[in-house]
Amino acid sequence: MPGDEASPQSPQSPRSPHSPQTPQPPQPPQPPSDPQPALARAERFVWLTARVLEQRRFAFHFLGGDADPVDTALGSYLNPDGGYGHALDPDLRGPLSQPLHTAHALRVLDSLGRCAGQRIERLCRHLTGVSTTEGALPVVFPAPRDYPAAPYHPMRDDPPGELLTTGPVVGLLHRNRVWHAWLFRATDFCWDRVENLHRTHPYEVQSAVAFLDGVPDRARAATAADRLGRLVREQRLAVLDPRRRAEFPPAPGYAPGEQLFPHDFARRPESLARGWFTDEEMRRSLDFLAGAQQQDGGWPVRREAWAPGSSLERRPIATLEALLTLRAYGRLPAQVSRPGPVPPR
Repeated sequence: MPGDEASPQSPQSPRSPHSPQTPQPPQPPQPPSDPQPALARAERFVWLTARVLEQRRFAFHFLGGDADPVDTALGSYLNPDGGYGHALDPDLRGPLSQPLHTAHALRVLDSLGRCAGQRIERLCRHLTGVSTTEGALPVVFPAPRDYPAAPYHPMRDDPPGELLTTGPVVGLLHRNRVWHAWLFRATDFCWDRVENLHRTHPYEVQSAVAFLDGVPDRARAATAADRLGRLVREQRLAVLDPRRRAEFPPAPGYAPGEQLFPHDFARRPESLARGWFTDEEMRRSLDFLAGAQQQDGGWPVRREAWAPGSSLERRPIATLEALLTLRAYGRLPAQVSRPGPVPPR
C-alpha cells in the first residue's frame, strides 16, 4: 500500500514513400467520454476479481452500502497483538503483523470514519512495542519464518525506522485526532525526516504528504510541503506531462514504467500537494488516470509483478484508489455514502 489526456499533436510534415519513419512517442490513454460506464465496468471488474474487503469497500463508496460489512471484512486481518497481517497489503504474505498492513488498515478505517476507539488504542500499544529506538516503524519486521515478500521490501535483522511507513500511520492517526504516547516520538521522527529530505523517491514523498496532510501544526506543514514540492519538481519525481513520460525516468530500483503523476501525490484537492501543480498539469494527470482504465474495467498496477496472487489482489485496490481520486476531483458522480472525518484546518 497505486493519467492525463494528451493535447492534440502538431501536424506531421508529409513524407515520401521512401523516407525513414520517425518513431512516434507512445500516446497516453484517452479518458472515457461518459463516467457512468467507466464506473459500471469497474464494478464488474471488482465483482470478478476482488477480495471480499475490496468488494465491500466498493459497495460502501459507490453503491450506498453500509460501513459494517467493510469493518467486518477488515477484522479478518486483525491479529491478537493489535496489528494487522495476512497479506492485507498484498506485497507481504503470511500472518504476521507488519507496518505496511497497519497503514493499509488505517486508510480503510479513515474512509469509514471509524479510526477511533479501543481498536486504535490497542493498535497504538502494538506500535509502541515494535517501534525502533527513534519511535519509528521499519518497512518490514524480521520474520521468524521465511514468509514470502516482494523483493523490493527486503528483510533485515535490524531494520531502521522509515518515513515510508511511519509517515502515513502518524498522519492518519493525527487526522482522526487520536492521542497516544507513541505519537509524540513518532511525530518528531517524521518532522525530522520530512524537513531534512534532500534526495528522495516518489513513494517516500507520498508518505511525507500523508504525514503533512494530517499533522495538527498546519503552518509548519504548509512550509514543509512548499519545500517538498520544489524538491519534487527539481528532481523530476512527478510526470508533469504524460506525453513526455520518457523525460521522467523511474527512480532507481523502480520497475520500468513505475512513474508517479500529480494525482498520485495529491489524491484529493484539499491535499497540500495540490499546490505543487498547475491546473493544466492536474487536468492532464486526471485525464491520464481516467484513460488508464483497461478493457476489463480495472486499472493497471505499475510496480514490479513479483507473484501472481499479489498482482491479482493489488489491481482491485488500484482500481478503488483511481475511482476515489477521480470522484474527489469531480470526475465521477458525487459520493452516495457517508463522508469520513473532516481534514484538520
